[in-house]
Amino acid sequence: MAWFKKTRKPMGSASADTPSRVPEGLWVKCPGCAQVLYNKDLEKNLHVCPKCAHHFRLTANDRLRALFDGEWTEYFPDLTSNDPLRFSDTKAYRDRLRSTIEATGVKDSVVVATGLLDGLPLVVAAMEYAFIGGSMGVVAGEKITRAVEMALDRRQPLIIVSCSGGARMMEGALSLMQMAKVSAALARLDRAGLPFVSILTDPTTGGVTASFAMLGDLNIGEPKALIGFAGPRVIEQTIRQKLPVGFQRSEFLVEHGMLDLIVDRREMKIVLGRVLRFMGAQSAPVVRPPVAVAHAVDAEPPR
Repeated sequence: MAWFKKTRKPMGSASADTPSRVPEGLWVKCPGCAQVLYNKDLEKNLHVCPKCAHHFRLTANDRLRALFDGEWTEYFPDLTSNDPLRFSDTKAYRDRLRSTIEATGVKDSVVVATGLLDGLPLVVAAMEYAFIGGSMGVVAGEKITRAVEMALDRRQPLIIVSCSGGARMMEGALSLMQMAKVSAALARLDRAGLPFVSILTDPTTGGVTASFAMLGDLNIGEPKALIGFAGPRVIEQTIRQKLPVGFQRSEFLVEHGMLDLIVDRREMKIVLGRVLRFMGAQSAPVVRPPVAVAHAVDAEPPR
């Protein structure tokens, strides 16, 4: 039989019959430049694309890891919503909370921690977008308020990293009340003369933008972060006009005076250290171990 009459299997059939030996999750495609990136290299670069500088979203714990010098202490990790409205849509809110807690490993959309940033002791509240879109409910408002009060008690600076779709609709007006609650706590921090730096990442929208995210002594945005109250599609449908290119992105907001500056994530820690020192933050005192001092004993002279 001639070779061209032989039945041959398609080249891809082997992979269909046998599982691939390459583990999943090793590579990721950058949505900015379509470059395929090795995940471990991306993690070393703080999840910033080395080709186009696209900033991938970080988890709250990754954010703390990028900001603190080393170890940090988490506070209030067990606070969780008790479903005050017994809300249910396509899924009961109580069930949604349970599944989200299992998937993310955190019990609400805010993680509060203390530690050292460039040698400066401070309090950080970082939002977890994977927890129901980083939405702000009763627990999120309570944890941020406690973070503010902790900064007041310790006389330390406060940093809040926002990444949220806004107030949590499953908790209704109770979630909207957190806007005023956190803002009032931040007013006390301001009267005490303690620094508050707000970092706005992609996305920061809704009630979070309309309250504490825009109340910082310094408001810093990450490159190309979506920041606004209502989304651009909602605005276009409301005013029936086409919005400018780059509307509600951090670069647009800096041009129009709504943000103070844009900082690349890879430089964020250095910039924050300089900013906080300029605002009067003091480095943690160096604790040195006690030094043993040998005391001479007067011996009796020989007779």
